[in-house]
Amino acid sequence: MKLTVIGGGSTYTPELVDGFARLRDQLPIDELWLVDPDPVRRELVGGVAKRMFAHAGHPGTIHVTDDVVAGVSDADAVMLQLRIGGQNARKGDETWPHEACCIGQETTGPGGFAKALRTVPVVLEYAELIRKHAKPDAWIVDFTNPVGIVTRALLEAGHRAVGLCNVAIGFQRRFAEQYGVAADHVRLDHVGLNHLTWERGVHIRAEDGSERDVIDELVGVQLDEVAESVHMAPALLRLQRAVPSYYLRYFYEHDIVLEEQLHEPTRAEAVMETERALLAKYADESVVTKPVELEQRGGAYYSEAAIDVLSSILSDRGDVQVLNVRNDGTFAFLPDDHVIEVPSRVHASGITPLPVAALEADKAALVAHVAGYERLALEAAVHGGRDRVLHAMLAHPLVGQVDKAEKLTDLLIANNADHLAWAR
Repeated sequence: MKLTVIGGGSTYTPELVDGFARLRDQLPIDELWLVDPDPVRRELVGGVAKRMFAHAGHPGTIHVTDDVVAGVSDADAVMLQLRIGGQNARKGDETWPHEACCIGQETTGPGGFAKALRTVPVVLEYAELIRKHAKPDAWIVDFTNPVGIVTRALLEAGHRAVGLCNVAIGFQRRFAEQYGVAADHVRLDHVGLNHLTWERGVHIRAEDGSERDVIDELVGVQLDEVAESVHMAPALLRLQRAVPSYYLRYFYEHDIVLEEQLHEPTRAEAVMETERALLAKYADESVVTKPVELEQRGGAYYSEAAIDVLSSILSDRGDVQVLNVRNDGTFAFLPDDHVIEVPSRVHASGITPLPVAALEADKAALVAHVAGYERLALEAAVHGGRDRVLHAMLAHPLVGQVDKAEKLTDLLIANNADHLAWAR
């Protein structure tokens, strides 16, 4: 099979390559194409990727190019891991919202909106090249944030696409270690939108095949430890009888997070430093395995999640994974074409969300509010225009005031005009 990674010069890529090398029987790759416009990253990341395959004895061939058409031609699947504007744009996303007393974050709030505006048009351009040059049944697997909005853009344009996030697999691995079982013995009742999810059940399977839900233990006797792991108040987990994704902290503890952000270095600055160290490692020809510094970059279990979905699609396995897919009636209060993040059945012909219990009123209210913003955000990303940006900004639950929305809209456009064709 031929697998292509657009954004292959990312410092994340050796995480993927490590997984491809370790799990070659699960996902047999003949050709891995890494596509990236940055010549330095292509050389350094491509070089370490080739050494990793050779060291692991992987028979596949790695190609590195800036030619998107060559990269996607006859591909069986294409992964997207883009960061339009690089870490400098991310630093902006994490700082300019502070001028309007709002959190700065690269996937949530005004900063996440800016990332969507920069990203969606580029992704749709790449997707058209994939439609034209890849195999007719090729799938697009999107790891590019904000995953929910980007995946819906792809699906609305008629592409075979699915969104991938590592939050659920991270929880699965954490609970597996906590209970001393294999990861595939943990099943999650994972519900919500991308980066707006809760674990409402954590089912541990015993060797005899029986299951027990340990959620009451996690929000009971283990409450303090679990709350600390997601950096939120124990009272919230007990009240909701669920384990929220870390990203919900931006909603439930907004003012606390904002105060922290105003007095701490940005995550972008930390990532820039980590990336400098990683690229130096990648330049060292003695490095033939994934560097330990990569753990600081984030994206834990990214390769396992990617391999799971790709192998399931390509082998028509029919198993269940947590993915970003069309709602199609799963949440009755959302349109069918909205993208949600829930356990889904994976086949080569399509990916179908499994039924879930109705969301509790507080969770449904927040999901509906954010979904409304996401729909307006996609309109702004596809069609442009200040009024569309303002409309979506006002709709975001972390904004919600017209004067604040006006200020944030102007800040967003001023800080991102180079990446917004309609704003130049």
